[in-house]
Amino acid sequence: MATKHKTAEPVVPLFVDRYFIHWYKADVKGKSCEDHCIPQHSNRICVTTLTESHPVLQSGKTIKSIPCQISTNCSRLQNKVSGKCKRGAQFLTELAPLCKIYCSDGEAYTVSSCVRGCSMEVIENILHKPSILQEKPSTEGYIAVELPKFEESKNITEGLLTQKQYEEVMVKITNRPGSMSKMD
Repeated sequence: MATKHKTAEPVVPLFVDRYFIHWYKADVKGKSCEDHCIPQHSNRICVTTLTESHPVLQSGKTIKSIPCQISTNCSRLQNKVSGKCKRGAQFLTELAPLCKIYCSDGEAYTVSSCVRGCSMEVIENILHKPSILQEKPSTEGYIAVELPKFEESKNITEGLLTQKQYEEVMVKITNRPGSMSKMD
């Protein structure tokens, strides 16, 4: 009697892994461990997410709230984009805050855009159910969608790290004698 061999099912990569190039910004605004990931689609659209090493995604953290009110006159939720030219979109610089994440332990983290462009939307799913940000940070838990200006689209990755460069930075940080691991 012949033995049947089980063939391994091919692993299908996630949508974001297939269609997006991942860029990274380490230590945003000089704050240690507050790293952001910016997946960029071939149509220039960028998405802002948190990296696995970000303190909000570490075990034991509970998100209390995620307000998008940047100042008394500016709320990312008031962004009303319409038409082909994206009228009404808020323009963002690399360091423009998108939202603030407050954790139950009293810590607060500001999430920045990391790219220059128009804010297309801030994802309201994370406002109503903040745990999505921790459960699915690179898919349903992304924070915002931005569209860089066409003429600047080739330059938006300046100052950002490729996935390989980011992994090398993480290895250097975690292997430094006497330092705490970012992944702890």
